[in-house]
Amino acid sequence: MLRNTWLVLGWLWVAVVFYVSLMPNPPEPIHFDGVDKLEHALTYTMLMLWFCQVIVQKFSRVYLILAFVVMGAGIEMLQGFSGYRYFEYADMLANTAGVLVGFGLAHTQMGCILNKLERNAKNT
Repeated sequence: MLRNTWLVLGWLWVAVVFYVSLMPNPPEPIHFDGVDKLEHALTYTMLMLWFCQVIVQKFSRVYLILAFVVMGAGIEMLQGFSGYRYFEYADMLANTAGVLVGFGLAHTQMGCILNKLERNAKNT
């Protein structure tokens, strides 16, 4: 497994989440009620799913859950302190829900995507 490559890409993704979450005017490509909550949930779902594929020890995944929940709450607090973004409990709830959904998906066939990509790359 290309574990180090997947980890680097995952940490870059975390950095992008921090950047976009804390920038003054984040991009908003779609406009409908609640879209930001959906964006939060999907982002944290995919982050958790990604890292669960790289970190396979069950005990370590508990730390992943805690880390991403704390990350989501921390970003919300930083947004509240920024003066140009808003603190919202609903965003923290959406982040946490995303983490839990990602954890659940990691126990399905979706939790093997990176391994399948590597196998397909080796077979070509």
